[in-house]
Amino acid sequence: MQKIIKYVVIDIMRNRTMIAYTILLLFVSFSVFNLEDNPEKGLLSLLYIILIIVPLISIVFATIYIYNASEFIELLLAQPIKRTTLLVSIFLGLSFSLLLSFLVGVGIPVLVFAGTTTGITLILTGFALTAIFVSLALLASVLTRDKAKGIGVSIMVWFYFALIYDGMLLFFLFQFSDYPIERPMIVLSALNPIDLGRILVLLKMDVAALLGYTGAVFRQFFGNSMGTIYSAGIMSLWIVIPFVIALRRFNRKDL
Repeated sequence: MQKIIKYVVIDIMRNRTMIAYTILLLFVSFSVFNLEDNPEKGLLSLLYIILIIVPLISIVFATIYIYNASEFIELLLAQPIKRTTLLVSIFLGLSFSLLLSFLVGVGIPVLVFAGTTTGITLILTGFALTAIFVSLALLASVLTRDKAKGIGVSIMVWFYFALIYDGMLLFFLFQFSDYPIERPMIVLSALNPIDLGRILVLLKMDVAALLGYTGAVFRQFFGNSMGTIYSAGIMSLWIVIPFVIALRRFNRKDL
């Protein structure tokens, strides 16, 4: 397993796309903190950029990499290597590489300019979103053999979570505003990892006006500490569940 992880990490870190991703994050992070006098405002601006860029790059890059490495995967399966070991190794290799780029591009600037609890929470949220969307990329890649279709599915998954879901949530809120929908809103918020990441950081920042309805509901029911624990727990499930489904499909798949 270690050899496979090491090969995947080295292969990815030499990739021009990964280098460009790291430089982009580094440029955006330093630009945001240099433009803002208050580090908290810098973190807030950086948060909304991260919520768009990190999931998109993570899911699209991971999907493309898996399809491009299909011959390598088939070659390894011809060896006495368990499928579970192989998929776990690929997941860990992809996640580690993307997390390393995120750490260099965002983690270091955040620790330099705003090394507070909120800053650390932002870094951990970026880590979680990276792992979640790598897990979703694995699932998309396992579900279909067609590369174009797999990439299309990945982009649609990102588009749904990043843009469409909040609109649907607002529509639901508007339609049922006369009813006690606090508890359903908590459940619905848990179905979007990007929204959970936003709430997780904003709860730490204590910015009531920017929490939105879902964040206000989280604070009302759980308070700051419980809301953070709940969000972190659900995001952990978002990593595990898609990966387990992908693993079961991969183990049964005829290659």
